[in-house]
Amino acid sequence: MEDSVSLRPSFCAWADGSPMHFFAVFDGHGGPQVSALCSDQMHVILAEGLARVATAYRMEHPENDEEAERRAWEAALKRSFEQTDTLGMGLSESGLPIMGSTAVVALLVRGSILMANCGDSRAVLCRAGHALPLSQDHKRERPDERARVDAAGGKVRTSDDGQLRVRGVLAMSRALGHKLLKPAVICEPDITMTTRSEDDDCLILGSDGLWDVIENHIACNAVRNCLELENKNNQGVPRGGALIGQEEEVGCNNAATLLKNMAICKHSQDDISVVVLDLKARG
Repeated sequence: MEDSVSLRPSFCAWADGSPMHFFAVFDGHGGPQVSALCSDQMHVILAEGLARVATAYRMEHPENDEEAERRAWEAALKRSFEQTDTLGMGLSESGLPIMGSTAVVALLVRGSILMANCGDSRAVLCRAGHALPLSQDHKRERPDERARVDAAGGKVRTSDDGQLRVRGVLAMSRALGHKLLKPAVICEPDITMTTRSEDDDCLILGSDGLWDVIENHIACNAVRNCLELENKNNQGVPRGGALIGQEEEVGCNNAATLLKNMAICKHSQDDISVVVLDLKARG
C-alpha cells in the first residue's frame, strides 16, 4: 500500500478568521515515502504559505476583494506543491530509488471549494444527483500532456507490461517527486475554484484504484444513497458540513468503505484510497 490520505479540518484560518479545511489523497509510486511525506507536510507548508499571503492581502486590500483573495489562495496552493515536490526529490538524493506521488487536494473555505490536482487521482462533486468532476486526470494519453512531455524530452513509450508510460516508467504525466523524470514529469497542479451550492451532496476524493473501475456517476449515487441511509438511521437529524459532527464522520467513513469495497469487487488492480466529505448544509 503506497497511498496516504490527509484529513485536516480547521487546519488554519484566513485573514478574516474564516476556518480553512484541508483534505487530500496521495497515491505513491515506487514506494510509500513521498505519499507519506505529503500527508505529513503539505498541510503544514500550505498553512505557512496562507499565513504569508494573508498578511500581504490585509495590507493591500483593507476592503474585501474576492478576486485578489482567490489569487492569494491559488498562489499558496501552487507554492505548497512546489515545496513538497522539492522535499520529495530530496528522498532520491538520500539513496532511495526513484519515487513520487500524485496529489489531489481540496481546500474548503467559506462557500468555496478549491481543488488542486497533480496526477491521476481525482475529485468528483455530487450536485443535485449529478457527478461533476472537479479535476482532470494527468494521463499520458491526453494529447496536450503528451505534447508537453515530448517537448520536454520525455518520450511516452510502451513499457514491458504493454502500457504507455513516460520514459517507459510512469503512467501519469504529472506527479510530486520523481526527480529522475524531470523535466518531463512536472509538479504543477491544475487549480479550480467552485462555489458551493445548496444542491451539493458530497465530495469524493480517490486514487486511481477507485476510478479505474468505478465511473463517476456510480460513485456519486452510491455515496449519496449511503449518506441518506445514515441520516434515516440517525432519526432524521439533518446532515452537517464536511466531517464536523460525529454522525457525519461515521457516515462519511461508511460511504468511503462502500466505494473501496465496490472497487475491490470490480477487481481493481491498484491501491485504493477514498475520502468522502458530506457537504449537505444543515436545515
